[in-house]
Amino acid sequence: MTRKSWSGRAALWSIALVGVVQLGRVPLHAAPAPDAPPKPAAAKAPDVEIKASTDRTAVWVGDHVTYTIDVVCKPGVDILDDDLSKDHLKLEGLDVLATENTQQDTPDGGRVHRFRYVLTTYHVDAAALKIAPLSVRYYTRHSGQRLQDATPAGEVAVPGVTLAFRSMLPDAQESYGLRDTRTPAPRPRLLAHMQAIGWALVIVSMAPAAFWIVGLVQRRRRVVRRSAREVRQQEQASLEAARALDLSTPEGRRAAYGHMNTIVREHLRDACGVPGMALTPAEVEPALGRTRSRVSPDEVTSILLECDRARYAHPDALPKPDACRDALDRTEQILAVR
Repeated sequence: MTRKSWSGRAALWSIALVGVVQLGRVPLHAAPAPDAPPKPAAAKAPDVEIKASTDRTAVWVGDHVTYTIDVVCKPGVDILDDDLSKDHLKLEGLDVLATENTQQDTPDGGRVHRFRYVLTTYHVDAAALKIAPLSVRYYTRHSGQRLQDATPAGEVAVPGVTLAFRSMLPDAQESYGLRDTRTPAPRPRLLAHMQAIGWALVIVSMAPAAFWIVGLVQRRRRVVRRSAREVRQQEQASLEAARALDLSTPEGRRAAYGHMNTIVREHLRDACGVPGMALTPAEVEPALGRTRSRVSPDEVTSILLECDRARYAHPDALPKPDACRDALDRTEQILAVR
């Protein structure tokens, strides 16, 4: 074989080898079978998603457990909070202590509701504590329409929760001995006398307080008696000052009636416990009727009305001097009664 023919064959083999390598690099796509089913489309996101959880899986008697429900609504969909109120919860062995619900709008126009329930149990005979499943209605939001007036677009289920009950009491016990029926052991003799000693110490410690209270009451009574005596002296002095006025003049009689009005009203306040300075003559009678005072309501009302007429009347319409002296005598009779 000549050198020229050998070189030509080598070149042909090289070209064939390069073609095979390049052919292996090209991806082979198999044609789909004519009877192959079409690929399923992506699942559509639900209108409402619900997540329920608890902060603990087991509780003791009196422990608090927080039950949380998150409701995620897509844009244009919402729920009524009433469907998840505490009255709609179906509890077995649990009691509701507190509830809280909040809501927050998402950037895409949806809304997230969160409901929190604080639960506890006071039962000792429950094998498990359960929160039953419940359903929540959702609605399509329309402009200007209330959700309460709309027709539900569907319902979603809130899954139930079961909590394990843990207690120091033994399981499967028919009754619980809350009280010990055993006879108590006799107390030592020293402890038997401790109750009497304790009562004696209490009585001795109360003696100084009792003496202090008695002294305070006695001082209070002396002050009250001295104050009443001073009040009578002041009333008498005011009445004598009114008698000393010149009753022959209109100005004197008007001033005398002003004195009588003040004296009678202060007497009602100090002797009868009635706010005489703030009452009208018509209000004096029912106010005196609610007290044990012996002061005549009719007489007080009559003298106060006469004083008001004299204080504000025209000088020509003032009572005569004799009528003014008679009013002073009636005022003195009122002051004499307590």
